[in-house]
Amino acid sequence: MAGQKIDSGRTCGLRLVDDKIDRDSIQNIRNSRKGDKKMKVIETKKAPGAIGPYSQGFEVDGFVYTSGQIPVNPESGEVPEGIAAQARQSCENVGAILKEAGTDFDKVFKTTCFLADMADFADFNQVYAEYFVSKPARSCVAVKSLPKGVLCEIEAIALK
Repeated sequence: MAGQKIDSGRTCGLRLVDDKIDRDSIQNIRNSRKGDKKMKVIETKKAPGAIGPYSQGFEVDGFVYTSGQIPVNPESGEVPEGIAAQARQSCENVGAILKEAGTDFDKVFKTTCFLADMADFADFNQVYAEYFVSKPARSCVAVKSLPKGVLCEIEAIALK
């Protein structure tokens, strides 16, 4: 099946190479136009680079989706100490991606926040409220652990 197109009754443009979908096919999907829906990868050096096989963000049909942003300083690679400083850095990272996409915090309508310890909720909220003044819909959950042992992570969805 290597090198053949996958056919599920309609052409999807994917090719299998050594039983895996090849990278060119994935990139074509990322940059494709389907009807009126355009997909564009968002990338900026003003937020930490992805530490896995994902993008910092995507713009799709007038919406911007950010990946979860942990509090890594993009210039130094350092993680600040304490929940307030980490929440601030995570917000700054989200803001850099939003800016690169041509939008801002005022157009965010949904966030998902992850905390390593729900005891940090009040301190996290205090910083979060300085950035997300429009009070978007939000989910905030405690998780067992986060990448690099950080205390928080924030992802957002915004209008372009």
